[in-house]
Amino acid sequence: MTQTQDLLERLEELNAIGIALSSQRNINLLLETILVAAKRITHADAGTLYLYDPETQELRFEILRTDSLGIAMGGTSGKPIPYYPVPLYNKAGEPNHANVATYAALSGKTVNVADAYTTEDFDFTGTRGFDKKTGFRSTSFLTVSMRDHEDELIGVLQLINAQDRNNGNIIPFSPDDVHLTESLASQAAVALSNRRLIKQMEDLFESLITLINTAIDDKSPYTGGHCERVPVLTMLLAEAVNRTNEGSLKDFKMDDHDRYELKIAGLLHDCGKITTPVHVVDKSTKLQTLFDRIQLLDTRFEILKRDAEIELLRALADSSKAVDQTAVRDNYESRIKQLDADREFLRHCNAGSEKMEAADQERVRRIATYQWRDVSGELCNFLNDNELENLNIQFGTLTADERQIINHHIDVTIDMLKSLPWPKHLKHVTEYAGGHHERMDGKGYPNNLTREQMSWQARMMGIADIFEALTAKDRPYKKGKTLSESLAIMGKFKLGGHIDPDLFDVFVREKVYLTYARQFLDPEQIDVVDESKIPGYIP
Repeated sequence: MTQTQDLLERLEELNAIGIALSSQRNINLLLETILVAAKRITHADAGTLYLYDPETQELRFEILRTDSLGIAMGGTSGKPIPYYPVPLYNKAGEPNHANVATYAALSGKTVNVADAYTTEDFDFTGTRGFDKKTGFRSTSFLTVSMRDHEDELIGVLQLINAQDRNNGNIIPFSPDDVHLTESLASQAAVALSNRRLIKQMEDLFESLITLINTAIDDKSPYTGGHCERVPVLTMLLAEAVNRTNEGSLKDFKMDDHDRYELKIAGLLHDCGKITTPVHVVDKSTKLQTLFDRIQLLDTRFEILKRDAEIELLRALADSSKAVDQTAVRDNYESRIKQLDADREFLRHCNAGSEKMEAADQERVRRIATYQWRDVSGELCNFLNDNELENLNIQFGTLTADERQIINHHIDVTIDMLKSLPWPKHLKHVTEYAGGHHERMDGKGYPNNLTREQMSWQARMMGIADIFEALTAKDRPYKKGKTLSESLAIMGKFKLGGHIDPDLFDVFVREKVYLTYARQFLDPEQIDVVDESKIPGYIP
């Protein structure tokens, strides 16, 4: 092969490397690709890639390879590099020009050393010590600084011992090697700088999401924990589905882009709750607004008891009438006993912890008709219309209007997410995040989507959202359920067309619930689950 043909082949290889560098997302693999490619196009036996740490002003060993010694450290090797970073300046603040790598970093100049043992330009004491321990002979060095588009130092690429392509002898790096390595270093610097910029933008974006969730958390610690846990559970289920090789889910596969997109959707799935009034989100009792109004009812009961006592005393003190004092006292005591019982009954109703029966609702309506005088002296019903409506809520602590306010958060979430200019690799975030309250039978909200109209990812998020809500131990209105209780409810949801049946089977079969529980639930919630008793579950 002629020198020209060899150069042309190396130029073609350099071009292919440039394309590969621009498409590599993983920074660790990107760095390794840079060093391996540089060694290949220069036919070097060894090489080191240093990264510059601007905080410490040091060159940090990142990737190290020596083929003839079988040494591979850093990168995908899994072996840490045991060498200390190389400082660019000494303790007095003077530039370290004795070391060839730091000189190239500081000056921006390429250094081509024919023989490290004969040159007097740089201190190769450390290199000779390495050679003595290993039997290696470090001879030719080519050291090139890597700088970004603003001429800021990124790192240093150093190649050692160029080999003759015909006989393998160690030779100096040629001028062509210098030009090709400088070109590669330039391309690599751009690729690395771009990857870092993308990573910084991703970090910034995730930080903004965290900021939104923190704002929600600051309003209500209950929703804040939910915003943290649902994405984790969603990804656990997604990975379990990704491992599935049978049934309707056998073709579902995720790459890193898919994982990142689903992760972002999980983090943002409840961002609309930032507009939900906190007194609705945190409504732990039926009469709670900014405070629990049961205290007002306590005061009214005390007023009624005071009125009963006044009536008693007046009857006993009225000498114009002959009264049966025993009957009057018995009537008074009966009235006080009834008021105390009614007060405890309303307190029980106010908790909203169980279904309210029709008889209990009728009793509330009867109590509501008691008469008392308010602060203005007006005679009025014991309960106003709003209090009566709230105390007669059949399930939970929310009225129909308040449930609509809570449900509205998903409309706000979708509107917020639709307003963002999503890049191509995140184009499904709105659909994934906006579908977690839909049902497989089309009875969910906000769009009444059916199973066929939803992606697997949106259906996964629905399961994660429900299971987290069932097991959550930080809600103001309930205790966290055990695993067996939660899975029994989820099984009924499967049978009722609420959640995806295939995904739920994977959720149980792959023990996703248990992996999640060990991370987030209290020990007393993690009971023994008999999967054969879960309604609708198909192993």
